[in-house]
Amino acid sequence: MTVRSGWLLDHDDHGGGQSRTDTRMVPVGTWTPTGELTTRGGVIPGGDPFSLTRVADMQFAIGPGRAIVQGRAGQGAYPVAVTSPEVLSVDDGDRQFPRIDAVVLRVLDSRHDPVRTSRAVVEVVQGTPGDHPMPPEITGTAELLYEVAVPAGASVWSGGIDWPNAITDRRRATAAAGGITPGGWSDSWSGSYPGQYRDSGGGLERWDGSAWTPYPGPEAAVPWTPAALAEGFTNGGNQGPVRYRRVMLAGVPHMQWRGGIGWETAGEPPNDGDVLARALPENFRPQRHTPVSAPAGGVPLKIDFRTSGQVRLIVPSGVTTWAGFGGILYPLDR
Repeated sequence: MTVRSGWLLDHDDHGGGQSRTDTRMVPVGTWTPTGELTTRGGVIPGGDPFSLTRVADMQFAIGPGRAIVQGRAGQGAYPVAVTSPEVLSVDDGDRQFPRIDAVVLRVLDSRHDPVRTSRAVVEVVQGTPGDHPMPPEITGTAELLYEVAVPAGASVWSGGIDWPNAITDRRRATAAAGGITPGGWSDSWSGSYPGQYRDSGGGLERWDGSAWTPYPGPEAAVPWTPAALAEGFTNGGNQGPVRYRRVMLAGVPHMQWRGGIGWETAGEPPNDGDVLARALPENFRPQRHTPVSAPAGGVPLKIDFRTSGQVRLIVPSGVTTWAGFGGILYPLDR
C-alpha cells in the first residue's frame, strides 16, 4: 500500500482503513522535515524536557518531556512522552579505563525490531572503556539525550559518578515545519529547505539551500560617489576628495559626506560659494533646506544643502582657503 491516509476507520482485512504506520507516515502534527517522508527527531521545547538529576552515586532520573523519534526509512516518526521521572542506573566503571555511556530515548516496535513487546523506553547504552573513550554509536529508532563520563573504578563504594561534571547535554530541539528550531546542542545538520530558520544561540540563521547564513545578513557597503566640483574648487589635500553616499539609518534615508575642498583666495570661494558643477541627483537631495556647520580654514562655516540639489558655502570672516566635509550626515526626508 503506497497511498496512505490518517483519521480513517481501523485497518481491515481488505487493505482499507488506517494502520499504525499510516498514522506515523501522514502529516499529522508535521514537524521539521528532513526528507520526503522523514522528520527531524528531537526534544519538543518547553520548560526543561527530559532533565537529568542525580538520585544516587550511580543512579539518575530523567524528568518529564515530549519528543519526536524518527524510525528507519518507511517506518515513520513516533511521538513520545515521559510523564513522570524515570530512574536509571549506570553500571560500575571498568577497573582500568574510563568510558562514556549514552542516555537515549528509544522506541521498540515489534513490526520492525526483533522484540516481542512494542514500547518506548529511556535506557543507558554502555560505551567501550579505553584510554581515550568514545561515546557509543546510537542506532535504531532512538534519540540521544545525554552522554555520561564514567571514571575507571566508579561504583557506590568509590564515590560513584561526579554528576555535575560528568554530564554532556546532547538534547537537540525540533520544531513544527516553518517554525524556528531553538538553540542547543546539535550535530552539524543541514537545513531541510531554503528559507528554514534556526536559533544559533546568539541570533537567527537561514538555510539558503547549501549553508546556514546569519539572518539578517551583513549589510553590504554602500559605495561612495565622487562629487563633481565647480570650476575653481579643488579636492582638499589630506582630507581626500569630496564624496557622498545615500544610507539608511533606522529606516530613514540620510546623506553622508567625506573629504574636503580648497580654493585660491582667502575668504572668497569661487562660483559664489556654489560647490558643485551640477546639482545632485533627485534622490540625493533633502526635502527641506538643510544648513550644517563644518570646519574651515580658521573658523567654522556653514554649508547649505538645498532642495535644488546645490551645495553652497556660507563664508564668515576669517575663513582662509579650505573647508571640510568629513562627518557631515543629515536626513533627506521631511
